Amino acid sequence: MFRSHTCGELRIQNVGNKVTLAGWVQAVRKFGSITFVDLRDRYGITQLYFNENLNPQLDAEPLGREYVLQATGTVTERSNKNANIPTGDVEITIESFKILNKSAVPPFTIQDDTDGGDDLRMKYRYLDLRRNAVKRNLELRYAVNRATRDYLHQQGFMDIETPFLIKSTPEGARDFVVPSRMNEGQFYALPQSPQTFKQLLMVSGYDRYYQIVKCFRDEDLRADRQPEFTQIDCEMAFVEQEDILNMFEGLMKFIFKAVKNIDYTESVERMTWEDAMWNYGIDKPDIRFGMKVANLKVPASVFLDKQTQLSSSPLGAGGSGFPVFDNAETVVAIAVPGASEYTRKQIDELTDWVKRPQIGMQGLVNIKCNADGTFKSSVDKFFNADQLKAIAQYTNAQPGDLILILAGAEERTRKAISELRLELGERLGMRKKDEFKLLWVLDFPLFEYAEEENRWVARHHPFTSPKPSQIEVMINNNPVIENAAEYLKHPYANIKANAYDMVLNGNEIGGGSIRIYQRELQEKMFAALGMSDEEANHKFGFLLGAFEYGAPPHGGIAFGFDRTCAILGGSESIRDFIAFPKNNSGRDVMLDAPSAIDEKQLDELHIKLDSK
Repeated sequence: MFRSHTCGELRIQNVGNKVTLAGWVQAVRKFGSITFVDLRDRYGITQLYFNENLNPQLDAEPLGREYVLQATGTVTERSNKNANIPTGDVEITIESFKILNKSAVPPFTIQDDTDGGDDLRMKYRYLDLRRNAVKRNLELRYAVNRATRDYLHQQGFMDIETPFLIKSTPEGARDFVVPSRMNEGQFYALPQSPQTFKQLLMVSGYDRYYQIVKCFRDEDLRADRQPEFTQIDCEMAFVEQEDILNMFEGLMKFIFKAVKNIDYTESVERMTWEDAMWNYGIDKPDIRFGMKVANLKVPASVFLDKQTQLSSSPLGAGGSGFPVFDNAETVVAIAVPGASEYTRKQIDELTDWVKRPQIGMQGLVNIKCNADGTFKSSVDKFFNADQLKAIAQYTNAQPGDLILILAGAEERTRKAISELRLELGERLGMRKKDEFKLLWVLDFPLFEYAEEENRWVARHHPFTSPKPSQIEVMINNNPVIENAAEYLKHPYANIKANAYDMVLNGNEIGGGSIRIYQRELQEKMFAALGMSDEEANHKFGFLLGAFEYGAPPHGGIAFGFDRTCAILGGSESIRDFIAFPKNNSGRDVMLDAPSAIDEKQLDELHIKLDSK
């Protein structure tokens, strides 16, 4: 062995022991005839003490940053202790050492407050991984992985691997495709998830399955997306929705305890999709703070069961006299607590923020609720004091609050108010990284209407079952939309999915459903999505055939493993918790991939590249 101990192991009780350490040189500090070296490995840092009388070869073999060093000596008590590191009470008086390998000068400092930018650190990721900040992220990732496996093993789940080279069945995101050399002109696809395989395992009798598995989607990227990502993929047979919710609440609570030492004893709140959209403008609300959305106006075709609530809106059915509101499809507001003292400059900055292309609004209306009970707004020309007071009451605003109102197209405006709510929650310190709040969102629509294609698309995926009470509605009605303008009157528009998402701090970390397990219903779903019988059999004939051989009721869930780790680690980016991530263009800048391949390889694959 090159070492007797690690660089994070020695303590005051080891004083007098002769030890051998091996690691990387973090720093060298020379003081006359004395040299101090911080030696680092995965486990920590230990200070080495060199004296030119004991170590004359040090002048002939000076040490540089990131040299790989083996050193032998005696553990001694430090005179200047370092309380910031666990080994700070001791140092090693070096008797002999050996440079195992030299290092070029690193392109950035390998420490927590590094001077390396993202691109540089990604190019030299093998060096970036030496930093403590990155090491802690990977340690947390491993802890989540281990806790997940421990819990699922205790619950009787079996880890079963499924193939990576499968058939392409593009429905949602684009597939990554792999040409087959042995089957000319044909291609595999990399799995976007093991969905059909885990359902087949249920048919096969493996009633509790899981994998911590790589998945692949060729989609536009951002901080919380990667072309290859990891899921905790789970499936259970002979279960209903309640069984799934209870099982995987247990998983998350187990992870909280094992990884963060948090006893998450409270029950997990449940919310319907419609309530989430109505109260927060988004189907993955952050419920660590309030500031709910007040709906001042919505189209009559949206949130049909909320129209009675809307009838008491201060804008009224007849219009407000303010063209921006009257001509808008939707008007929504939030009351920001304690923000009535915002200056004109601060409000202008918020207005510019909502006008950014990624938010896409035309402007922002504000109403200050003064402490003395009076109101001052940016629309005083159109609203009198009584009307402003009515808006304040409707939004549950208190004296000292600031009401912010957005108006425009339904989908964009609702998304914008949810983003504004999150931004203000961040600015006001309401989104604490050490506070965790779980939420189940339930009863999603089974279908969405694709206007440009005049057809239904699956909101989740085509294997999601409708609510049991609505299965007959789906089977007994024709999915064809005769009048595109009145698609909301079609029976399919109101079918709810037997589906559920788990949300943590405003991030969807898991999603799943009770599955379709009867051939007739699965064929009806494919038909609703516009597939012919021939197409359905070509893409999914293996699954339809399996359903004829005693498929059990089953359901499952998949958690975004990378995203869960990032949230637990207090980060916005999943890249920080992946050993070798891609950049926002889907490139591995360390490997310089993707890259061109040899003409010989193309010939073997029977592929010719278009020169255009």
